[in-house]
Amino acid sequence: MNIVKRTVDSFQNFAARVGLGAGSQHDQSTYGFNFLSRDRLKLEAMYRSSWIVGNAVDVVADDMTREGINMRGFDDPDEVESINNVLDNLEVWDRLNETIKWSRLYGGAIAVMLIDGQNPSSPLNIKTIGKDSFKGLLVLDRWMIQPTLEDLVTDYGPHYGKPKYYDVFSDAVGLCNERIHYSRVIRIDGVKLPYWQSIAENLWGQSVIERLEDRLTLFDSATLGAGQLVYKAHLRTYKVKDLRTLIASGGRAFEGLVKQMEHIRLWQSNEGLTVMDVQDEFETSQYNFSGLDNILMQFGQQLSGALGIPLVKLFGQAPAGLNATGESDLSNYYDGINQTQEGRLRTPLHTLLAVVSMSVLGKPLPNSFKFDFASLWQIDDATKADIASKVTTAVVQAQENGLISRKTALKELRQNSEVTNIYSNITDEEIDDADDDPPAPGALNVGSKDSS
Repeated sequence: MNIVKRTVDSFQNFAARVGLGAGSQHDQSTYGFNFLSRDRLKLEAMYRSSWIVGNAVDVVADDMTREGINMRGFDDPDEVESINNVLDNLEVWDRLNETIKWSRLYGGAIAVMLIDGQNPSSPLNIKTIGKDSFKGLLVLDRWMIQPTLEDLVTDYGPHYGKPKYYDVFSDAVGLCNERIHYSRVIRIDGVKLPYWQSIAENLWGQSVIERLEDRLTLFDSATLGAGQLVYKAHLRTYKVKDLRTLIASGGRAFEGLVKQMEHIRLWQSNEGLTVMDVQDEFETSQYNFSGLDNILMQFGQQLSGALGIPLVKLFGQAPAGLNATGESDLSNYYDGINQTQEGRLRTPLHTLLAVVSMSVLGKPLPNSFKFDFASLWQIDDATKADIASKVTTAVVQAQENGLISRKTALKELRQNSEVTNIYSNITDEEIDDADDDPPAPGALNVGSKDSS
């Protein structure tokens, strides 16, 4: 016998009209579309006039590109230096920063790899890139280009279903009226949307500002309202006998009253006097502003939560409370930044570095090549030196006691360079030439092929 049971996942009290569907005003609560991402001029006005919107767009982009990457796997450390020099000279990280910013503001942007002598509408072939032919990145936001919505990528892979080409408008910053193949661009969307909503936005994402516009207007209204209260913090009341009669009759009597008020304002100051008739009355009133700071803080926390940016980064505000340092908030935030870097920058950056390698070194990236995004935590030199000393001591002792081989010891020391920047010049050749078998005690000689 099948028993049918009905489950209810919300609380309702019809007598008290509590809960959805219970007949209260809350029943009319709903959600609607905002479509702010389609209003370019409004977004630009908000970005230019609101410092909160500016921080909401800029902070994440700045942190995602602030420290760059750590590259490994090259036989010669000078090759890494050559690539980094080109990235700096061509302002590649600045262009990536702009791409992320405009993707967050508008909902999408692309960075085009400028390769001398190649047709931007043709598929990218890294093997055909000549020496010194890479000339940097050109940033185009979603309002400068039109994706080919009728011609999508059909090859299986991460680009499947995305536009195959991007047509540049005639009034764009560069490559005007050109068609760009998807393999030559680094595309970054804002807030990624579900399928049907993405189609409504021409396959772009949405602006990060769209989700928080209601909270942003509440915060600005609260702060401006609090500022207006300052003008009313000190109210003065002056009572005049038969004031209505004086105003109604006008003439010299009313002119005398106005002149009297002007003299009171003239003489009244911190050290002045208020001169009035013996039958007149003068009173002052003051407002109590207690509780406003808590309200403003709550609105600020809602903005912080909506953006995923801690208060210390969004508002430049030191954390409050007993033993509050903000380190846990920053730790979670930096973890989120790293997750975004891995999800949105790793694949396009690998392609970009392959292009740069052919242009700078004249050869493809080595098979052992890998890179990691540099940590955003800032460690002072004294702490780095202390960490390096402890790690070196531990590794040397383990190798001398025969617990690890010389090759493993060199790998451990070089891996530690990501934190301390010490031993970063240990090459793959030195590691490969090291003996895999644990040598005799005291045989480790860092950076040298011959043991001592």
